[in-house]
Amino acid sequence: MKHIKQLSTRIAAGAIALFGSVSAWAGNAPSAAKEAAGTHMKSGGSSMSMLLMLFLVVAFYFLLVRPQTKRAKEHKQLVEKVSVGDEVVTTAGILGRVKSMDDTYVVLSVGTTELTLQKNALASVLPKGTLDSIQ
Repeated sequence: MKHIKQLSTRIAAGAIALFGSVSAWAGNAPSAAKEAAGTHMKSGGSSMSMLLMLFLVVAFYFLLVRPQTKRAKEHKQLVEKVSVGDEVVTTAGILGRVKSMDDTYVVLSVGTTELTLQKNALASVLPKGTLDSIQ
């Protein structure tokens, strides 16, 4: 998970650097074209700006929105598949066995203690026997 965040940070930094170089190029292109063609040519900066904005929207969709929705979908599937007896890890790092559950809450057996948590607090399902091997 940490590697994914680092990778997305690096990609976002690269996109920002690309945006800076493209915007600098787009800002100088119309003036250079006007000088070459004289004053007869209208400014093409607005079309270039629109193209740049479209590129940024598409880039942010693929770099930020799409991965986030994919993770949310995977988490929703994980929460739906959890059943009584599964060994799970919560987002707080607590390991436990599912004792009972309803639509929104799950009761975890952690040693001799029982904890009631929201289903959304589950981070992952462990392979069977993991808790026995740890204790």
